[in-house]
Amino acid sequence: MSTPTVYAMTIDGEAVPAASTYAVIDPATSQVAGQAPDCTPAQLDAAVAAARRAQPGWAALPLADRRQYLRATAEVIDANAAELARLVTLEQGKPLAAATGEVAGLSHWLRETAALDLSVTVNQDDADRRSITRHIPLGVVGAIIPWNYPMGQLSFKLAPALLAGNAMVVKPSTFTPLSALRLGELLRGVLPAGVVNVVTGGEELGPWLTRHPGIDKISFTGSTRTGREVMAGAAASLARVTLELGGNDPAIVLPDADADLVAERLFWGAFSNAGQICLAAKRLYLHADVYDRIAARMVALAGQVTVGNGLDEGVQIGPVSNRRQYDTVIDLLRDARDHGYEFLTGGLPDKEPDGLFLRPTLIGDPPEDARIVREEQFGPVLPLLRFHDVEDAIARANASEYGLGASVWSADPDAALAVAERLQAGTVWVNEIMHLSPLVPFGGLKQSGVGVESGQAGLLEFTERQTIVVKRRDQ
Repeated sequence: MSTPTVYAMTIDGEAVPAASTYAVIDPATSQVAGQAPDCTPAQLDAAVAAARRAQPGWAALPLADRRQYLRATAEVIDANAAELARLVTLEQGKPLAAATGEVAGLSHWLRETAALDLSVTVNQDDADRRSITRHIPLGVVGAIIPWNYPMGQLSFKLAPALLAGNAMVVKPSTFTPLSALRLGELLRGVLPAGVVNVVTGGEELGPWLTRHPGIDKISFTGSTRTGREVMAGAAASLARVTLELGGNDPAIVLPDADADLVAERLFWGAFSNAGQICLAAKRLYLHADVYDRIAARMVALAGQVTVGNGLDEGVQIGPVSNRRQYDTVIDLLRDARDHGYEFLTGGLPDKEPDGLFLRPTLIGDPPEDARIVREEQFGPVLPLLRFHDVEDAIARANASEYGLGASVWSADPDAALAVAERLQAGTVWVNEIMHLSPLVPFGGLKQSGVGVESGQAGLLEFTERQTIVVKRRDQ
């Protein structure tokens, strides 16, 4: 077996090793996929200082020049896509085809975001004065990336932060740092030194970054619990925050829906990436008229799907990404078993696997107060919930502290739209799920977040508004 690669951080355009490293574990094999640097407080200070030095020059560039840098970054990613995708699979577990699509999504987001503009609003323009409001960069952005999409989630932060004129300190998840470290290497010499710095480390690095006085904004994606801690840490310096947090996303299927079509789309809407998607369907409300047909079809799909190492050909669902999340899902499965809920398929593994594999699990009609209904499972488990009256389904769907995504399914789009408009979620899809675009903002309501990402609104989250008034004549 070859010796795992030891990666270096990127600070001020240079490779920076650390005095100590930690092992990154492949969740499919439990083997070491690589060694990541364990950043010290002094090295974080150096990364923030490098970003602060680089940011004024970066902001002073014409917007057209920053656009070209984003496009050049996309070209480098495309040229190294196979290597980056393999790293994503090794550290995160998803099938290689999905990792390849994730890396392609990063370059796509860079190119599409580069076409956005930083508008100027003219408030007054007459003989007395000219008043405009423009958007200026915040300064230095700390980007904290989750483990479920190490490249995909970076796209929502990297592209708009840079286009807006900010410099960055990127901190990937402790579980999935390798692809971001390699990307930092690839961008040395492509972007001006200090504009993008990549640091990695243990659980203490995130709080250090959040509380750092040299950070002007934190863009965080992760759990609601950690999001509260991020907001509290940023409050000391009044750093701006964008928080994309947890979700317990409901899907409502009306009685006229095409059962076979909806079953397949919602199966993958729940179990893609082993269910580890903030916008995945996590509670499936099925009208009684279609419950049995959809449940049977989803059970059949679960029996046909190939679960395994993401590097193996034909694998459709990889492992749960890390031991901590695996144990969380196992705990929910045990709770469902202990309460006697019906397992339609899947369930607890017969023995401890070598990798963190779980079969797709469907739980039939548990009560609304069951943990598997109330809590975000973030794994390959889905409760199927029966309803008879759409008013009841809407009330149950909204009875959550979360409000990230939702979907409604019907042969009548107008009827589905009438339901969608009453759901408490930042994004509601009709007859599809998890469709995102670099031109469309998304974010959460309630405990699912603060602010939005992507689109024009997402770009402006990385700016401050500044009004300039020029007096033209004395009264």
